[in-house]
Amino acid sequence: MRNSYQAGGFTGNNFDSMWQAVEELRSRFEKRPGTRAGRGEVRSAILALLAERPMHGYQVIREIEERSSGNWKPSAGSVYPTLQLLADEGFISVEEANGRKIYSLTEAGRAEAAEIGPSAPWETMAPSPGAAFSALPKAGVELAQAATQVGRTGSPEQVKEAVAVLDDARRRLYAILAQD
Repeated sequence: MRNSYQAGGFTGNNFDSMWQAVEELRSRFEKRPGTRAGRGEVRSAILALLAERPMHGYQVIREIEERSSGNWKPSAGSVYPTLQLLADEGFISVEEANGRKIYSLTEAGRAEAAEIGPSAPWETMAPSPGAAFSALPKAGVELAQAATQVGRTGSPEQVKEAVAVLDDARRRLYAILAQD
């Protein structure tokens, strides 16, 4: 079935190149247009998180991203050196567990976290202007992936139905722009 549909220049194995193009678009939109953290915010965020419970470095990165609703995802290049610095300063201790370094606050670290106050950096961070639009390209890429899958494996009838759905979606999107 995969070689039976011809539209828009994609035939047979050209669906593979279309799939690669969709994957490339997806990877471009995976990076969110989040804001950069201010000086010292990585440190404050780590102390705030470790005040709740011990974590490994990757958990710290994921928690910050999740709590900031994707507006801030610190890099490993900023988190791990900060963890090391906090350990060198005596604010955190490090233990090995299942091949991972687990970081915990020491008494001095708890005192330092208390000085920062109750608000964590992600709570005061304003979303970037493009953050509201990040869902649209992602949805478009996911739609293109679904359309590619139908084109690769669907019957001629399924492909025809998918084309009608996509044509309707395109018209409806333009209708949104035509509204006052």
